[in-house]
Amino acid sequence: MINWNGVYPAITSKFTDNDELDIDVFSKNIYAQLEAGVDGIILGGSLGEASSLRDEEKILLLKETLLLVEGKVPVIMNIAEQTTQDAIDQAEKAQRHGAEGLMLLPPMRYKATDAETVKYFKDVAASTDLPIMIYNNPVDYKIMVTLDMFEALASSQNIVAVKDSTRDTTNVTRMINRFGDRYKILCGVDTLAAESLFLGADGWVAGLVCAFPRETVAIYRLVKAGRGQEAINIYRWFLPLLELDINPQLVQNIKLAEVYTGLGTENVRAPRLPLAGDERNRVIKIIEESLENRPQLPDYLNLESAAV
Repeated sequence: MINWNGVYPAITSKFTDNDELDIDVFSKNIYAQLEAGVDGIILGGSLGEASSLRDEEKILLLKETLLLVEGKVPVIMNIAEQTTQDAIDQAEKAQRHGAEGLMLLPPMRYKATDAETVKYFKDVAASTDLPIMIYNNPVDYKIMVTLDMFEALASSQNIVAVKDSTRDTTNVTRMINRFGDRYKILCGVDTLAAESLFLGADGWVAGLVCAFPRETVAIYRLVKAGRGQEAINIYRWFLPLLELDINPQLVQNIKLAEVYTGLGTENVRAPRLPLAGDERNRVIKIIEESLENRPQLPDYLNLESAAV
């Protein structure tokens, strides 16, 4: 059962020098996420280099993750396909192999109309028993899931959450004003997470959590416990790192940060290449300066949420 509250890492896929999945390094990162107190794991997102993963690799990552988490947190599979039938097929495979939820993007490559997008979501939802989080990211994927579209989707009972990457924090309030608690709202943009949580978002689908899991979870737990100033202090320290997530090279950026925190390698899958030159030096400077000033965290794992 997924409650869609908390921090959900969009986990990076790990590769060996020979371009195979690196399960050992992947496992180390998952254990760090669990120890930090994350509330779920999302596989096969854009940060997970989903478009470069073969179907059998996605299933392997799912199976390995289920073994690693041992039921402690739900495992969610991302679905990003070009056709409705392909999305239905991927949803069926994910459910059959043990995924507990889906994150669903609009059709890839084709810029569907509002009506086509709604039907796509509804058809996929009707094909599975799994709960679904709609990924609303018009900046990168060119399709905006509007409030009216969410109204049309409300009849699909297993469409229960939205990852809001609209870059518009007022969308959190608009969703709550229109739908109350019908949809769980999770921020999908690292640099707007604290703002979204203060406005009432239920969770955070995070990127830099892959390298800094404890700081990410601490911010979430402090906000929800009503200890806002402590959360803000950590967030201000974190912001230069979080800005690495809103960049075309977010995968390379975050994997480089994982190297510095001992939670990954720089290996990416072609056509991506590791960072080089001035840009690499710029990112390293941000990471090193942040590590030099890394904050002391309170005992955030034992916080209780403040009464609403």
